[in-house]
Amino acid sequence: MTTPGARLRAKLELAQPFLAAQAEQIWTSPQVRTLYPAYLCTMHMIVRSAVPLMDQAIARAHALGPDDPLATAFAAYLERHVKEEAGHDEWLLEDLAATGSDPTVPLRQIPSPRIASLVGAQYYWLQHHHPIALLGHIAAIESYPPPPGFAERLRERTGYPRDAFRAIARHEVLDIRHRRDLYETIDALPLRPEHEKVVGLSALHTLQAGIEVLAELHENIVRAA
Repeated sequence: MTTPGARLRAKLELAQPFLAAQAEQIWTSPQVRTLYPAYLCTMHMIVRSAVPLMDQAIARAHALGPDDPLATAFAAYLERHVKEEAGHDEWLLEDLAATGSDPTVPLRQIPSPRIASLVGAQYYWLQHHHPIALLGHIAAIESYPPPPGFAERLRERTGYPRDAFRAIARHEVLDIRHRRDLYETIDALPLRPEHEKVVGLSALHTLQAGIEVLAELHENIVRAA
């Protein structure tokens, strides 16, 4: 008998190769030196939503009260995990500055509709359906940490200093533990089939939106060249 975590991983495996292919188009591009600062800006627009999303989900879970044991258990996980995610958006700004780019750009730039869709769907689902939807979003983001040495390979390809890749280098290590904790939590939660359905929907939406965000990023840089 499979577990909820195994079933979610099976769903993610259907879409993840397409995301990986889109990312590879960026990392193997002759314009990777230009693409990398744009990538950091884009990731900041996404990553800065992580803590606010979890805070919203925690508040919503508490509002559902003790009559919803799933919401209570999920809130306990989020209250641990939100502390681990604090400050990750600042890492991206520090890396952006290390490339010689203006770190205020992602704070002033209007996020594209694709970025808004990736993040905004989570606000809708957790407020108007159930906060457990956010679990799929987190799984989609943390199930595939950067492979060991990826930050160093990007440094060699782009020519930027090592300080421009600290966020990626940290996630090469951190996300392995985060992924383990996440799937242990998934298998411990009192998930019913309808909960698994929305978690899977949320996860696949995040991967699909991520593909579109990376495609947009690549297209914008290539078109401007």
